[in-house]
Amino acid sequence: MSDQQPLISHLMELRTRLMHAIGSVLVVFFSLAYWSKDIYHYLSKPLLEVMPESASMIATDVASPFFAPFKLTLVVSFFLAIPYVLYQMWAFIAPGLYKHERKMLMPLLASSTLLFYAGIAFAYFVVFPVVFGFFTSVAPEGVQVATDINSYLNFVLKLFFAFGLAFEIPIAVMLMCWTGATDVDSLKEKRPYIVVGAFVIGMVLTPPDVISQSMLAVPMLLLFEAGLFFARFYTPKDDEEEEEGEHATD
Repeated sequence: MSDQQPLISHLMELRTRLMHAIGSVLVVFFSLAYWSKDIYHYLSKPLLEVMPESASMIATDVASPFFAPFKLTLVVSFFLAIPYVLYQMWAFIAPGLYKHERKMLMPLLASSTLLFYAGIAFAYFVVFPVVFGFFTSVAPEGVQVATDINSYLNFVLKLFFAFGLAFEIPIAVMLMCWTGATDVDSLKEKRPYIVVGAFVIGMVLTPPDVISQSMLAVPMLLLFEAGLFFARFYTPKDDEEEEEGEHATD
């Protein structure tokens, strides 16, 4: 019975943290729901600005004009609530971490949030104009560009997540080095393969032109190099020494 009490208390704590995280997303959603159409219009600007004057976006599904803006608003609400969601995650796992682990993970959570936002901003302000300009320019003669609003939303959300996750490369490199899965020297030796892999990922996630592929591959490589630099400060050896010092002090 005594073994079940800690488990039950942990489950109760997890439920509370999940409810707080979901509640934060819903609060932001209901706060933004009134402006859902304006949010969708702002998202569609990169495409609308490069479309021919006579062209426009269309809705092939009867319910798309209603549901597409609200779907986007829900995703935007999650993006905006990410700091609080990560804080709830941090508050749940922090009691089980060593002091040096808490010192490391909190900055990583904050920096990962900023990098995710940076990836989304890079996709919207830099990549979208190039990508949509390419798509509209290669339309065959006699074909009118009329993008469905739901298809457009699904496409840009995929790119948002792709670039947001790609910008998390420094965090991934630092965590791999800290956990001992690899080290900085080994990653440096694999640099040629990583360069090829970055351009392959850029080729898969972007249109088939060198410019847009490079717009994803080059930032990924720069972020990888940044991860290598900061990974030197997060090594298993340093953590073990700090942990031994804490035990000796206790």
